[in-house]
Amino acid sequence: MTKTVLTFGDSNSYGTPPAHARGENRRFGADVRWPGVMQSALGSDWTVLEQNLPGRTTCLADPIMGLHMDGQLGLRIALESQGPIDLLVIMLGTNDAQTHHARSADQIVGGLASLLAIARSEPYQTRHGGFDILLIAPPPMLEQGTYRDALMGAAEKSREFAPLISVLAAHWGIAFLDAGTLIGTSPIDGVHLSAEDHAVLGAAVAEKVRNI
Repeated sequence: MTKTVLTFGDSNSYGTPPAHARGENRRFGADVRWPGVMQSALGSDWTVLEQNLPGRTTCLADPIMGLHMDGQLGLRIALESQGPIDLLVIMLGTNDAQTHHARSADQIVGGLASLLAIARSEPYQTRHGGFDILLIAPPPMLEQGTYRDALMGAAEKSREFAPLISVLAAHWGIAFLDAGTLIGTSPIDGVHLSAEDHAVLGAAVAEKVRNI
């Protein structure tokens, strides 16, 4: 029987390339972005559903991009509009680290914990017949390039993500992957992933999924 994995993330799962200028609206093709690479690697035994939104945070509305950037709202919509799923893959936290959100690394990881609470809640687990969760720590950010103005302090905070998210995943008894050990963000804008990094990440997530 085919299994279904739902990816829930931001622009780095949506497939936004490194931006040379603000306001760009580009996207890598399905065969390039990491969920598509994962689909190819997993083959016909799995169906990959993409629910990824540029600008999405763990639990915050964005003063510029809008209320719908709140990941708690987005996750509820995703879990109620898709399914049944067998696995939920979450990679978030990058947007929370922007200066205007004024969040510490601990607070950002607390936002991820709120998403786990939603996903693990009885109504959603029952709705889907039970599903596993994989938490991915996004790679650290660089305070340079196109979005430098919004990234004051983001590099230091994002370097704390992996150890904190690892502890969170262990506490909840769920799978964890540290993307920063495999890939890095582009110096072009300090935030996004190259096509080559999407390929590496997609293959690594597929391998992780096979072993969950």
